[in-house]
Amino acid sequence: MGVSGPFRLYIDGEWVDGIGVTRNINPSNLEDVVGEYAQADRELTERAIAAARAAFPAWSRSTPQQRAEVLDRIGSEILERREELGRLLSREEGKTLPEGIAEVARAGQIFKFFAGEALRIQGERLASVRPNIWVDVTREPVGVVGLITPWNFPIAIPAWKIAPALAYGNCVVFKPADLVPGSAWALAEIVSRSGLPRGVFNLVMGRGSIVGEAILASPNVDAVSFTGSVEVGRRIAAVCSGSMKKVQLEIGGKNPLVVLDDADLENAVFCAVQGAFYSTGQRCTASSRLIVTEGIHDRFVAALVEATKGLVVDDALKQGTQIGPVVDDRQLAQDLRYIDIGRAEGARLVCGGERLERETPGYYLAPAVFVDTTNDMRINREEIFGPIASVIRVRDYEEALAVANDTPYGLSSGICTRSLKHAEHFKRNSEAGLVMVNLPTAGVDYHVPFGGRKASSYGPREQGRYAVEFYTTVKTAYTQPL
Repeated sequence: MGVSGPFRLYIDGEWVDGIGVTRNINPSNLEDVVGEYAQADRELTERAIAAARAAFPAWSRSTPQQRAEVLDRIGSEILERREELGRLLSREEGKTLPEGIAEVARAGQIFKFFAGEALRIQGERLASVRPNIWVDVTREPVGVVGLITPWNFPIAIPAWKIAPALAYGNCVVFKPADLVPGSAWALAEIVSRSGLPRGVFNLVMGRGSIVGEAILASPNVDAVSFTGSVEVGRRIAAVCSGSMKKVQLEIGGKNPLVVLDDADLENAVFCAVQGAFYSTGQRCTASSRLIVTEGIHDRFVAALVEATKGLVVDDALKQGTQIGPVVDDRQLAQDLRYIDIGRAEGARLVCGGERLERETPGYYLAPAVFVDTTNDMRINREEIFGPIASVIRVRDYEEALAVANDTPYGLSSGICTRSLKHAEHFKRNSEAGLVMVNLPTAGVDYHVPFGGRKASSYGPREQGRYAVEFYTTVKTAYTQPL
């Protein structure tokens, strides 16, 4: 296919050339170049930050109606173009076309939701404990926000950061993952025509070591929201703490799905397969640890293996594909390395785990199931981020809960059971920010808070009305009439 582009950066209301370009490769077909995308350096990033800083005074005092109309226009165009943009997303990231279209629709819905939230910013007026004084508690935008997003949800995660940032009156410097610039550029192009004043929104594509570091180092950036690896997230937290920037991190998971003896077997297998393998397992909410009580263990494993072997792994754009390719060669190498680690630790690989060949050259991997695993194995401690699931046999609910919580992470967890007693106890005692009962661990709504505990998250929650906690700051003002 012909190469399109280069697609330029968006800085201070203008499309700007970068210092070079990167090629965006389709992981379903390595001969297909999605496009060439401009790369920013430190100087261009600083220009974007300066533009955002200059635009902030006026935008922060814009009316809620103005902000709502801008966000609504963005959301409407995304929804109108969901099939086109979904195809682009699936082509560059590798999730199946239905998943890509659904993700785009979610991005549009997020912008629509925050269009409404822009009109619902709340405050309080309270009586002082002193006579003839009243107290106003209001929310104001934080300032210039650096948004650094990952490759696995290349339009939904940018949407759930950009939309609330703009809704609450902040200015944005957006750095998408270098691996998937196409969806980010398409979103930025829509934003550029939404009626925003120049400088309010800026797109700087490029390497994290250059663009990301410039965002972290700038004294003109007031807050940073990051989704990505634990290692990078911890560094961002340390740097932001040193410069007193507000920080929000979503940085990983090792999510358990508990299956009790009384579970509906068909539903439990569905939850495991959907949670562990769909989106090629490349979700921070994926259920990579399947904790199964001994009364149902053997039946569950047999049904899980049968279902896993029946999954269709192929080109993300091909009709009928259930599992697309791994996103790139580095992630594929990591997945294969962990399969070797699991074998070396004594886990038994009962299906999958081998690289597959299809009609087009791509990073195809057969979804893998390990059994006879223990919770202290590396494959059950470390986030793999691929289509690999491990089954852990336990005696009863009490042991299942203990094993589920025995992890440095705490993003999502799930339980399959008919017992209301165990379901309610698990919801209360699971050490995770998201808990699913008889549902896959992956799959969340856009209008409720998203985030975890322990090493999975740091700072205020994302999404829903709870996003206001990160994207605003609280002011308390006292007045005494004279």
